[in-house]
Amino acid sequence: MARGRGRKGQERGEAPLPSEDEGTMLCIVQRVVGAGFLEVLCTDGEVYMARIPGKMRRRVWMREGDVVLFLPWGTADKKGEVVYRYVRDEVRKLVESGLLPEELVEEVAGAE
Repeated sequence: MARGRGRKGQERGEAPLPSEDEGTMLCIVQRVVGAGFLEVLCTDGEVYMARIPGKMRRRVWMREGDVVLFLPWGTADKKGEVVYRYVRDEVRKLVESGLLPEELVEEVAGAE
């Protein structure tokens, strides 16, 4: 039996990083609205409405305080979709590398 693999035999590769070329940014889930939508607070200080795409909807569970990679649609209504959800170790690495402000993570963790 294989060890060190994720669920259903999938290995977890490198976590994607935010990219200005793609337009992605790091956000923290503030509130689970329902029907596949989240309210996220991004590193730019804005609050967006994020849609969970179908490929993640029943496979990746989102909770308040989770750190996600977010792709805004570029419309005036501040909507977009979740690209990736980071696990605890990946969040620690993002904070250590300076990509995610530690104050933002503590602010959401303290509100719970």
